[in-house]
Amino acid sequence: MSNLANQLVIAERTDLARGIKLLLAHPLIRADTDPDGFDLVRRRKDTLTGWFDYHCGWALAVEPRLGYARLAKVRSDPDSSRPARRNRTSRAPFDRRRYTLFCVAAAELLGGPATTIGLLADRIVQATAADPVLTAFDTAMRSERMAFVDVLRALETFGALESVDGSTESFVDSAEAKVLYRIDATLLMRLLSAPNGPSQLPEREQDADPDEALAALVAESRYGNAEQGASEVQRNLWLRHSVLRKLFDDPVVYWADLTGAQHAYATSPTGRQIMRKAAEQGGFVLEERTEGMLLVDPEAVATDAKFPDDANNAKVAALHLLDALGASRAGRTAEQLRGDAESVLDRSPGAARTYRYSDGPSRLVTDAVAVLVDFGLARRDGERIVALPAAARYTVVSGFPDSAGGNPS
Repeated sequence: MSNLANQLVIAERTDLARGIKLLLAHPLIRADTDPDGFDLVRRRKDTLTGWFDYHCGWALAVEPRLGYARLAKVRSDPDSSRPARRNRTSRAPFDRRRYTLFCVAAAELLGGPATTIGLLADRIVQATAADPVLTAFDTAMRSERMAFVDVLRALETFGALESVDGSTESFVDSAEAKVLYRIDATLLMRLLSAPNGPSQLPEREQDADPDEALAALVAESRYGNAEQGASEVQRNLWLRHSVLRKLFDDPVVYWADLTGAQHAYATSPTGRQIMRKAAEQGGFVLEERTEGMLLVDPEAVATDAKFPDDANNAKVAALHLLDALGASRAGRTAEQLRGDAESVLDRSPGAARTYRYSDGPSRLVTDAVAVLVDFGLARRDGERIVALPAAARYTVVSGFPDSAGGNPS
């Protein structure tokens, strides 16, 4: 092979790894906000599309002329650990009301290429009033206007909505605010990554189980189903996709969290070979342990959240709380951890000002424990918080973190 051919192969491998990481961290990449990232994904469209389809069963849509790439990440066991967040300093997660308004607003925005904030608000008022399941939208209430603005700002962040005249935030102070929007209906429809659109599902009763509705949204017919049965090919496809989805989407995968069939696949020669090759192609380090496996990105590009993180008070506290949790196999209660949180605040008098009032230590424990649970480093067992095996990566020895430490994907 010539030197030029070698260089081309190396360049393609490097681009593939970079593209995988970028799309895992940001499933929606836009040319106007990340021109370099979008250009890479556009150039390696076919390779990246094939990689995600084979390993995870995720569809990648790249629209060069429209300027965006969308990776539809689907899971058969969706969780709430990665909520939509408000585009504000607090970064508070969306609540049920905001998710509801988001869905209604998205549906109403498909009516044309442009709208105003007032017209959209009126349409949502009418839509929610006509639906017996939904609470009617009331623009006379500031809390409702605030929730509506959070939804619109999220849509602006995604690029599905663009303010061409006026400020979205002005609607919080007055329902008479004037804002003109341009709508990208194509991108708006791409935001939904569920295999089945809500409008395709049978109409449900008001008191129907929401978990059943969610399961229907993410059901994928290509794997077969319990009623009709599944072929061996379908079962093997589901095993590969379900295990690798967890591997590339979760900080840690514990054997105890897999089904018997998934565990058998992940520890089989075929499964391990596929996982190792996929990790290598993505530029990751695959760590296999007695309790499970962990995918590490040495460059910290593929993760949407980092741990440790000195810039985040809750994550700093979480790192300190791991020492206390690791000292007790039975774990500790939130009240017991409160003393450790007070110690963290005492050692950092100039930091974490938001946790110094209104029972700050208790709030710090709540936030820090949420971090540990989300990163697979601890679990809640009744009233106790118990450290999980991956927490050993951050064990302090002679004043230094364990050399195995790093940033999980």
